[in-house]
Amino acid sequence: MDQTHRVSHSGQDRHRRTYDTAADKPSVLADGPEQRLDDEDYPAYSMGRAAEILGVSPAFLRSLGAAKLIEPLRSEGGHRRFSRYQLRLAARARELVDAGTALEAACRIIILEDQLAEALRINEELRRRD
Repeated sequence: MDQTHRVSHSGQDRHRRTYDTAADKPSVLADGPEQRLDDEDYPAYSMGRAAEILGVSPAFLRSLGAAKLIEPLRSEGGHRRFSRYQLRLAARARELVDAGTALEAACRIIILEDQLAEALRINEELRRRD
């Protein structure tokens, strides 16, 4: 993972789409709306909607960005846009914080959990090849 801990793409870039941050559109023009509906990395949620879904304040979501757990894409107008995967990470962070874990520690735990899950996935894939 790079320095910004792009957890939403850690180790799984091989099957993730990239999005044009200016227009929030897939860089692959062949993708239609039906494919984006199933894409957990598509930045579909505004800051307000994401906060509402998670039951948190927009400040909490901004703090996750400052802690480099998630890095939402920006719309053409500069507004933050979150994917379903990022919302799941934010929900996990909220669970940990609500349980008394400091925000920075919660973010580190989530990053390590993601790295472990990816390592286990790779190990399983390698076992299947043998």
